[in-house]
Amino acid sequence: MLETVQLTQHKPKLGEFGHAGDDHVVPFAIDALDVRGRAVQLGPMLDAILSRHAYPEPVARLLAEACVLTVLLGTSLKFEGKFILQTRTDGPVDMLVTDFTTPHALRAYARYDAERLDALVAAGEVSDETLLGAGVLALTIDQGAHTQRYQGIVQLDGTSLEEAARIYFRQSEQIPTDLRLSVAKLVEPGGRERWRAGGLLAQFLPQAPERMRVADIPGGDGDSAEFAPEPIDNAWQETLALLSTVEPTELIDPTVGAERLLFRLFHEHGVRVFDAVEVADQCSCSQDKIHGILSGFTAEEIRESTEDGRIRVACEFCSTAYDFDPAAFAGSN
Repeated sequence: MLETVQLTQHKPKLGEFGHAGDDHVVPFAIDALDVRGRAVQLGPMLDAILSRHAYPEPVARLLAEACVLTVLLGTSLKFEGKFILQTRTDGPVDMLVTDFTTPHALRAYARYDAERLDALVAAGEVSDETLLGAGVLALTIDQGAHTQRYQGIVQLDGTSLEEAARIYFRQSEQIPTDLRLSVAKLVEPGGRERWRAGGLLAQFLPQAPERMRVADIPGGDGDSAEFAPEPIDNAWQETLALLSTVEPTELIDPTVGAERLLFRLFHEHGVRVFDAVEVADQCSCSQDKIHGILSGFTAEEIRESTEDGRIRVACEFCSTAYDFDPAAFAGSN
């Protein structure tokens, strides 16, 4: 269920925990545990994305989780490119699309069936699993023209986005990974509600590959990677134990902040944080790009797209409206 949290505002100053603030991904390292990761709290940027479409609360919460996951993974890219998360399922929310373009631009969109969603809410059966249903989660890394896309696919069948991400790393990356996602509405002084979300991702990256081995278990080589056990290394097991203590409210509470949370979890092991990476609500659509797409339309497609003598296109991501004269396109002749 969606959680609404009453909090007071706090703006940390330089030198205080939480200085990175909202909409900044904080990379971190715990050398003693051979762990690297990233933490983030999304505030005004996320609220703008979700409020723009006035999504129903269950849809907004699910899309917020996708946004957190996307920025945690997308900000790890060391090149100019794009990280894309997309679901295609048979549930009431049949499509989520979030993409992160380096160095900081995020956009997001959800498609849903209002009648099926209302029925699910009325039955009191709202969860990631029931909203998504069965289908696939695709995680794509695109380095642009003249390069081959890399894509990992995870089957969704009664699976939350958080668990699907864990499965992705076990299957595709073979990197021991754990993460936590949280979404809530912040009730500000005066009663105004704003969306917030937070996330924490940790990965076990020892220099010695044999430390990533897992214990021998029945089943042998035929076991699916989806069900592969965690490494037996004590450092990783301790990391998992510490992550299990994270409360959902800690991930979204601005009075805690990413740095303070990391210190609470890992201070005994000497956690280090690095320069934060800002993320912004920024769509890649433009008048020129839409014009280029329409220029490839046939005469029939131009006629079908014309209404009251104009072609009007609205971006599904940012809702920006574009207006064109059909006569400007060769296909209209």
